[in-house]
Amino acid sequence: MSTITHAILRNCPNCNADLPLEALACPQCHALIHSVRLEQLSKDARALEARNLIPQARELWEYSLTLLPHDSRQAEWVRQHLGAINPTPNALSESTGPSGSAGASGRSEPAPKPNWVKKLGPFGPFALLLLKFKTLLLALFKLKFLFSFAFFIVLYVGIFGWRYGLGISVCILIHELGHFTDIKRRGLPAEMPVFLPGFGAYVRWAAQGVTRRQIAQISLAGPLAGWIAAAICYILYTYTHDPLWAALARTGAVLNILNLIPIWVLDGGQAVNTLAAPERATLLVCALGLWLFTSEGIFLFVAAGFAWRCFTKDKPQQSDWSSWVYYAALLIALGVLMHFTPNTVANQGRQGW
Repeated sequence: MSTITHAILRNCPNCNADLPLEALACPQCHALIHSVRLEQLSKDARALEARNLIPQARELWEYSLTLLPHDSRQAEWVRQHLGAINPTPNALSESTGPSGSAGASGRSEPAPKPNWVKKLGPFGPFALLLLKFKTLLLALFKLKFLFSFAFFIVLYVGIFGWRYGLGISVCILIHELGHFTDIKRRGLPAEMPVFLPGFGAYVRWAAQGVTRRQIAQISLAGPLAGWIAAAICYILYTYTHDPLWAALARTGAVLNILNLIPIWVLDGGQAVNTLAAPERATLLVCALGLWLFTSEGIFLFVAAGFAWRCFTKDKPQQSDWSSWVYYAALLIALGVLMHFTPNTVANQGRQGW
């Protein structure tokens, strides 16, 4: 009897709920059952595309559709991608007669205009022109990343001076690119970062069907990239002794620690959802230990966030110690960097950069 039940039912790898054998997504947490296999298929297909082996790549993308719910956003993205890489037949280079030989003119006949263009009358040519430039129009819409980043830089340069303002803007860009890179390497659709002057930035991506662990790792990838940027600034400070680099390193550490507070829509608020009660409690102790070691009050806010999340009802049943190690390592790395970086922001900030 247990063998038959095991053949019909299985457990969700994310929330441990019972699943029918044919299920592609968990009805409780909406995680994709074959997420690991899909991630590998995406990597293999992209590798084939890079080698211009389009037919083989199409086979992998088409196979991945069989592992995705038909109405999921991931399946829709795969169908759109298949349409984008679908080879179209070459147009005839010249007209041919009944015998198959080239016509007398030796030139191809112009392609007939679509019926909808004819029905538009005098506006038809303008509509056709817009259609031909649709790629350009789409590219302009994608420029919102560049436009928003430009405004972001202008604001910070106007407030803090061009060196410090530009440096902070680049550090925040690196943080957001950490999220973007981690999302894309998993084969998930994502948009370039959008910057909100005075508030921050965000990366828009499709999280439906993604496991809690994957969301946590994507969320923590931003602070990881931010720590790398801050560490590079600290190294430059040790070589140049320019207080600007120390200020950038310390500010970068502060911003990324703030992002690790496990509340609201912050990166820490998304990453903590995969942590069970013991893991949240140990991170609370870790934050308090960093406060004692560094004497930086910012870690009290992190500790307060974990104290609150120890009592919320969103704790998963299964532990995720890999995400816990990731989270704790980031907190410790940022705390150590902040502790050894001199605070040159206040004094130098009054004089301007």
